[in-house]
Formats: sequence, structure tokens, C-alpha cells
Amino acid sequence: MEFTHFNEQGRAKMVDVTGKQSTFRTARAEGFIQMNPETLRMIVDGRIPKGDVLAVAQVAGIMASKRTSDLIPMCHPIVITGVDIRFEDQSEPCGIRIGSEVRCKGETGVEMEALTAVSAAALTIYDMCKAVQKDMIISGVRLVSKTGGKSGEYKAEEASWQK
Repeated sequence: MEFTHFNEQGRAKMVDVTGKQSTFRTARAEGFIQMNPETLRMIVDGRIPKGDVLAVAQVAGIMASKRTSDLIPMCHPIVITGVDIRFEDQSEPCGIRIGSEVRCKGETGVEMEALTAVSAAALTIYDMCKAVQKDMIISGVRLVSKTGGKSGEYKAEEASWQK
């Protein structure tokens, strides 16, 4: 097996995607932030002192997806053609499920951008609600599916917290 992220000296390098075919690519990711029922009620009712938690988290997720290559050293800067962030509150376990979908037409995929979007949205929810509850738990950040590129399609199994 050839390691593509190492040069001949064994040092990290960014993979050259010059010869790869440009294709339509999508990636979906998800995560979960667990919280107390009262914290969730405050978010849903718009009673968090810092403002509209989900609106700010949505913008944070979109912005983060566009800046992924600034955060993850070996990621290529990608021209993203679309980003969507969705939230679903649930009672058991209590919290908010965060989903992202990122799209592009390019030589490399958008999996890291989708994962970064979910992570930033979850961290923003935590930041905006930490005055109310400090022991929220962010978990389950994972790739749900991807399309396009040489490796084709991928679809994850249902997460244990979704069953």
C-alpha cells in the first residue's frame, strides 16, 4: 500500500490532485449535542441570553465548511457550491442532532468540510449555552454519506444513538 500523504523523505505532503477528474461530489455528516431538557427548551423558546442559538450555529457551520483548509493542514481549498445545516431536537437522549450537506464540483471530496461544519455548529451551540449548562456533551460526529470521485459512494450505518 502506497501512502499518498508522505514524500520520499517520509514527511507529510499535500496530495497532488492535478491529474484527477473533476466530478460532482457531496458529503453529509452528523453529530449530536446532549443537554438537559431545560436547556433545550430555552433554545427552542428563544430564551438563551446570547440570542438565536440555531441561527448563529447554522451560520457558523456554513462559515467553517468554507474555511476547512485553513484548519486542517492537508485539506485542499475547495470551491464549495452549496452547504446546508439542519437541526433536529430530540428528547431521548435529550439534545440536538446536527446534520450538514456540502456540495462541490472538483478534484477532491468535501467530507472534511461536512465534518467541520457539524463540529463548528455543535461548538457554537455549546458556546452560546455554556452560561446555562456547562456539562453538555458533543458526540457522534461522523461522515454519513459521500458521492463522487474515484472511491464512489459511501453510506454509514445508523448510529447507536439513533436507534
